[in-house]
Order: sequence, then structure tokens, then C-alpha cells
Amino acid sequence: MHTTHALSLELTRVRILLVIFTIASLSSGLRAQLTPDRLYVGVGQRVVVQVNAPDDFLGDLTIKLVNGSTLAPIASAPAAKGRADLTSLFPTIWADKSDQVMLAQLYLDSSATGAPLVLQPMVTPNRAAQVDPNTMKVSQERSATVVFEDDRLATQFAKGEIESPERQEVVYSGLRVYVEQEVVFETTAGEIVFRLRPDAAPNTAYNFMHLAANGFYTNIIFHRIVATTADGRPFVIQVGDPSGTGSGGPGYMIDLEKSTLAHTFGVLSMARSADPDTNGSQVFVCLSKSGTMPLDGRYTAFAQAVSGAQAILDIASVSVDANDRPLDPPMILKAIVRDAPSIADRSAPISTAEPATNEFIKQPAVSDR
Repeated sequence: MHTTHALSLELTRVRILLVIFTIASLSSGLRAQLTPDRLYVGVGQRVVVQVNAPDDFLGDLTIKLVNGSTLAPIASAPAAKGRADLTSLFPTIWADKSDQVMLAQLYLDSSATGAPLVLQPMVTPNRAAQVDPNTMKVSQERSATVVFEDDRLATQFAKGEIESPERQEVVYSGLRVYVEQEVVFETTAGEIVFRLRPDAAPNTAYNFMHLAANGFYTNIIFHRIVATTADGRPFVIQVGDPSGTGSGGPGYMIDLEKSTLAHTFGVLSMARSADPDTNGSQVFVCLSKSGTMPLDGRYTAFAQAVSGAQAILDIASVSVDANDRPLDPPMILKAIVRDAPSIADRSAPISTAEPATNEFIKQPAVSDR
């Protein structure tokens, strides 16, 4: 009897130890990644990072530098636990002084582990203006188009209006280095997870991450919902104004940033007024490629939803008044910023499975109230 009881206690103790060991191993694995010493690193200075790996890991550690957009490999170098200088491992960082965002990913043996580091070049921004497409002169007319400095000067050069398409001096100042993040909107319709795209619009993505991480998107309503355009194409849901009026923001504005990300279903983009440089905190989620494709190049797309398609569609289906204001507004309860998965564990954006037009979006009831 006593022997049986003692054996039972011993088995229980072993099970508890196994659970503790498993939890510890999982936690240790989650901590395996790169962390930077500094957020901002001036050109020519050392980019020092901490290489974190489980204490019991005895395999090979490798850091791979990849293109932030295509994930194409740039360079690879062996690493060791502790502090490392990325500029020593990868001289190309300062040698090339590229304006392309790069990612530094840690590998345990052949497995990409932990969130990668974002290496964002700090360069003179490419400014935008509204211009008359015929004269290429700055204009505030509704027919004016948004043209970025590079495009505008190139066009003027092609017309023979200027001798050289050179823009203002572009200065390369260094890098902004941080652990890649993703943002989760906890809404009244469910959770939406966005993968930020600093490769497409680095300053806009970082501004949004800053606002989300510091509580800005807490208890904010979706104040504008345009389920479909006049010709029936799904359009946008808009949020990001704490006042709920559609005119509020964070108390500052950022310039329009030229983005390489197309407006498709689930893409997050900056809302603004007619002035292109009035971006702040208001954002919209695209409901279809057909409806929002005309926004490409005129608005800054900077993130893609990787989950939460049904939540987006449910928000889009609520009843609105004649001014596209929801009668019972859905809400972002809070935003969570968390480390992104490794480059090997990324989920595909929901835009790859865009629903057919109006397949899920109900035509909202319209009220004059």
C-alpha cells in the first residue's frame, strides 16, 4: 500500500517536471532571436545586436540578410551567442548604402527562428505634391494628380522642361533597426492581424506601429464604412479618429510616402484630406482590389491583413446612414503589437483569397438618420 502510494507520488512528480521542462523549452525557443542594442545607428557606426539562443542549443547559429520585399538572400554569416556586429558580418550594409529595407534573420541550424530585425535605411524622403498633369505645376484643383518628386522631375525632363531629372540631394544617414512587429486589432467583430510592410512604406509603418504600441487605437469606432461604390465594387472601412468625427488625429501629420504595396483586399492604408501630406492616424482597410486599385500611388498602403477576413467583412456589412456613418459603429477595443513570426513562418495575406465581389458583403441598409 505504502509502496503503491510512493510510486504514485513519484510518477506525479515526474509528470510535473516534464511539464515544467516542456514549458521552459518552449519559452527558451521563443526567446531565440536577434535584438538590437540601439534603434538608430548613424552611417558607418557598428550595428550591434544580441544573438539569443537556448542555453542547451549546441548546433550552428547563422544570421541571414535578406531583401525585405522579396526575401531573396543577400548574404549569410555564422554567428555565436552573445553580442555581434552586423556591419562586421555584412560589410555590404555600409558599402552599398542601399535605400532598400533589409531583414536580418537568425537560424538555429537550418530553421529560421524568432522575429527578424528590420534594417530600415534613413534617407531623404521622396516628397509628393498635387500637380496639373498637363503643366506639371503645383495645383489644388480636384483634377490634380499626386506626383512624387522623382516622377515629377523625370516627366519634366522628358518634356524638355528641365535639363536633368536629378532630385534634391539624397542623404543616407544610417539605419533604424528594430524587431519586426505585427499589429492585432481586437474589434467588436473579431480579431484582425496585420503584417506591417516596412519594405513598402517604412516611415508610415513605423508611425502606425508607434501609435498602436502606445494605446492610440483603444475604443475607437469605425466611423466610415463604404461597403460598395456606386457601381457595386467593395470599397473601404475606415477607423483611427478618437473623436469619432472623421476629422481627428494624433495631433501631428506625416508626409505622404511613396508605397510599393498595391491596394487589395485586407490591405491597410493611410486616410488623408485633399492635401497629400495630411496623414496621421486614420487608416482604412481595403475591401477589394477592383474597388481600391485607383488609390494606388495616391495613398500610402503599409500593411496587409494575414487573418481576420470575416471580421473585416462583418464590419463592412453593418447598416450606415446617407453619409456612410454606421448606425451602430463597430469598434477597435484595443491594438496589440507583438513580435512577428520568422520569415519561414509567415502567413499569406488574406488578399490571396479575396472573396468574389459582394459574395460576403451584404448591401447595407441606408438611413437618413
